[in-house]
Amino acid sequence: MLVSATEMINKAHEGHYAIGAFNINNMEWIKAILLGCEAKQSPVILGVSEGAGKYMCGYKNAVDMVKNIIDFYGITVPVAIHLDHGSYEGAKAAIEAGFTSVMFDGSHFPIEENIEKSKELIELAHSKGCSIECEVGGIGGEEDGVVSAGEVADPAECATIADLGVDFLAAGIGNIHGKYPENWAGLNFDVLAQIQQQTNGKPLVLHGGSGIPREMVKEAISLGVSKVNVNTECQLVFAEATRKYIEEGKDLEGKGYDPRKLLKPGADAIQKLVEEYVVDFFGSAGKA
Repeated sequence: MLVSATEMINKAHEGHYAIGAFNINNMEWIKAILLGCEAKQSPVILGVSEGAGKYMCGYKNAVDMVKNIIDFYGITVPVAIHLDHGSYEGAKAAIEAGFTSVMFDGSHFPIEENIEKSKELIELAHSKGCSIECEVGGIGGEEDGVVSAGEVADPAECATIADLGVDFLAAGIGNIHGKYPENWAGLNFDVLAQIQQQTNGKPLVLHGGSGIPREMVKEAISLGVSKVNVNTECQLVFAEATRKYIEEGKDLEGKGYDPRKLLKPGADAIQKLVEEYVVDFFGSAGKA
């Protein structure tokens, strides 16, 4: 069923596990992630970037695809469809289209403007029964053209945004989108602990979850991270499985070129990754 992310995130925070926010790009992605989470009875957040929203022919189509696939497979675990790194206008459009959760990324605005826009969008989201995530301090790397060097958020600014009534908070603690460079300094757990203290235990979000050493992510979860975003890892296993299928010449055997056959190994690889992550990594299996 399609729900707001608030309850699943709060339960994860209380239980010291995390909900995986797996980005979706098309029907294969949605199917693979939902089937993986259903198999392991894990709640899940399906993340949609603004770029992916355009690719999937608009936010309304993304919502309808998710709803129809939930219906078709009889998915019973809680599912939230969440706008990832939404702009001010994008967040409003996603709420209008039926998203059950949105992120407003105002981290590139001066803090006063971030507060003003966050406050307005929090009120709008909550009036529609929609959960909302806001961001303080840029997340490293690049996400839909927004580039940041992996800053560390100011705990006092985090407290200000948290006090507006945001449901969960994305705060930069040295994490990076995409592949991590060899000279990466790691997550800043001191700042993470300070943010938890200053925000009175507000559930936190770890962006750029792909590529952070597992023990480091597990420690972050124990310290208050309740949502971990995963995108790059799914893309890499999908590409690897598809390459293997073609390099082995399977697309030339019989009707191996049929897109349903061509895309299956990649989709199966995503499902396997999701199942592994919710069991061994996030601890959300059996929490549906």
